[in-house]
Amino acid sequence: MLQEYLTLRGSGSDMVVIRRSKFIGAAAPARDETEALEFLEKVREEHKQATHNVYAYQIGENNQLQRFSDDGEPSGTAGMPALEVIKNMDLRDVIVVVTRYFGGTKLGAGGLVRAYTEGAKIGILAAGIVREVLHTRYRATIDYTFAGKLENVIMQSPWRLENTEYGADVTFTLLAPPGEGPRLEEIFTEITSGQALIKELGQEYVSLPLAP
Repeated sequence: MLQEYLTLRGSGSDMVVIRRSKFIGAAAPARDETEALEFLEKVREEHKQATHNVYAYQIGENNQLQRFSDDGEPSGTAGMPALEVIKNMDLRDVIVVVTRYFGGTKLGAGGLVRAYTEGAKIGILAAGIVREVLHTRYRATIDYTFAGKLENVIMQSPWRLENTEYGADVTFTLLAPPGEGPRLEEIFTEITSGQALIKELGQEYVSLPLAP
């Protein structure tokens, strides 16, 4: 599994007017082709009267699924430029739909490429780019005497505290980013003098903002 990849936070859209034609870029995350096609149909339904609903999507850990459509625009002037935007931004599991309402002025092949490129970009930026970072989930059960000290350590660490349960003992559920698992186990073991019961529960991606 990838340690980290870029995708979209949610769905979003924006519009640009180029020589009286309206280009509406809409983008959304899509974990599989079904989600991508559902988003495409939603946009098509919303813009039934549009001249074109051009789309492109890229899905899979290795970007193994790539599809695009010019939807009636001259070959190579619409869907491929939109896909190139996704690829150049290094995004995964993403669909972009660029809707055009024709304004009466032809743009020519070069103009169309620029327009659909711009439409894809504004749609992606409206949706918002996030980092999906692979974390490991841990459950750590400790005696109450160590709880306060460990809570302070957790607050100052890069680990994410998901849940705290208070029963006969205290149980923390935490998510550790890449490379932090061994350190988490080491610190819990050291502070509790080996009394902590630590169990790894699997891995999952956590959405984080782009690094500044």
